[in-house]
Order: sequence, then C-alpha cells, then structure tokens
Amino acid sequence: MRFEWDDRRTESNLKKHGIDFDTAVLVFLDPWFVMEADWAEDGETRWRTIGEVEGEALLLVVHLLGDDEDGVELVRIISARDATPQERRRYESGL
Repeated sequence: MRFEWDDRRTESNLKKHGIDFDTAVLVFLDPWFVMEADWAEDGETRWRTIGEVEGEALLLVVHLLGDDEDGVELVRIISARDATPQERRRYESGL
C-alpha cells in the first residue's frame, strides 16, 4: 500500500483539524479500521476510514483508492479529522 496527497492540502488540514497526513496514514495500521464508501462521482469513489492512531486518537480519513503504475494499492488522502461521537460508535460496533 502506498500513500500520496497534495502538500497544500495537508497544510490546510493541519491548520483546520490539527492533523497532518503523515499521522492520518497510521489509521491504516489499525487492524480493526472501518472503511465505507462515502460517495461516487464520474466513476471515482470517495472512501471514509475510521481507525485508531497509536491507541490514542480515533480519526476519520477521507481518501480515494486505486492502483499505481506498478499495480500497488494507492491511497490518496483528501482530509483527516477527529472522529465524531457517531463515527466512534460505528467504529466500536464494527460498522
């Protein structure tokens, strides 16, 4: 799995939500993360993944999924923030 993002977007996200995308990718190390389709447009699905980071913070990461030129799964991070209470309940119930 490989990750990418727009550097301007991670700076904006850090200012708005206090989370940079280097931290956001840690959500995908959580063995119990919950991923669900958010919406699709022009054949591209936007995903929402909820997971713990280092056993402390529960984050929601919005991203795209695809494959890079070598066929490796590619996650393009769009935004990240603390999970809401409702999102926390979805995570705790396994969706």
